[in-house]
Amino acid sequence: MVKFVDVETPYMGSNENEVRRNLLYARACVRDCLLRGETPFASHLFFTQPGILDDNIQTEREMGIEAGKVLIESLPNIVTVVYQNLGISNGMQYGIDRATKNGRTVEYRTLENTWEEKELEIAKKHSHAALWGFNHF
Repeated sequence: MVKFVDVETPYMGSNENEVRRNLLYARACVRDCLLRGETPFASHLFFTQPGILDDNIQTEREMGIEAGKVLIESLPNIVTVVYQNLGISNGMQYGIDRATKNGRTVEYRTLENTWEEKELEIAKKHSHAALWGFNHF
């Protein structure tokens, strides 16, 4: 049976470097899910891309969060996985609370301490590294 997972990681940050780190972390967490044989969805990696929605505009942020939750809640046997190396943000807590309210299982995970170095190496070697800005690290 397919295990669908809703990936909860922080997105917002107090500056551009924090957001960049949070995006790198989210990608590492999605990779972790895939390596576990799961089918992950991380709406904050999709809806926040340039030209889709702007997370710094509150109405667009809320629209993206709601669209992601509606999508994952339509999937069978969805599990919410919370990656907590970087703490639990307000957005993540909203996802946890919504999952709990809807009777979904919530799993808490951490990546190994070297996740950032490993993910940067993987990203730098990717065929689209420059497109995604990894030539700046």
